[in-house]
Amino acid sequence: MSIVELFILAVGLSMDAFAVSICKGLSLGKIKPKHMCIAGAWFGGFQALMPLIGYYLGSLFADMVTRYSHWVAFALLLAIGGNMIKESLGEEENVSNDMGFKSMLLLAIATSIDALAAGVTLAAVDTPILFSSAVIGITAFLFSFGGVFIGKKFGGFLGSKAECIGGIIIISIAIKTLVEHLY
Repeated sequence: MSIVELFILAVGLSMDAFAVSICKGLSLGKIKPKHMCIAGAWFGGFQALMPLIGYYLGSLFADMVTRYSHWVAFALLLAIGGNMIKESLGEEENVSNDMGFKSMLLLAIATSIDALAAGVTLAAVDTPILFSSAVIGITAFLFSFGGVFIGKKFGGFLGSKAECIGGIIIISIAIKTLVEHLY
């Protein structure tokens, strides 16, 4: 996977956290830099951690799927992207203004499940995981940090569109991965 493809994947994976951060920004009365840092740290941290876990789980089964890795990557990315689009078209989630440990932990886990599956995909296509996880985590941090601010200023306009865009990006990567390996 090239650095450009990795960055595009990172942006796509960050869209869940970005959408939730926008909602956090909408729900907060007055935002402070502390709020943006909290969102960035939670979401960026989990977006970096989950691909590592997925990669090592995927590596356990890599020998069994090596011949079909492009199909595995295609199926996982297609499922991730499709789920993101489906969620973006559903009922708008209600996010509270709570920035406490329990609330942020649950949101960070929920928004990074797709990054876990992406880690399995990264193992299947033999991508360096530490660098990849760092790129994904930093990208998610920046999107989440900015999402709180954007939510306060422009949140009503973006809403779930960010998650839909992320899903489209990830499906595009899935198609590109499959086409590259078939031809």
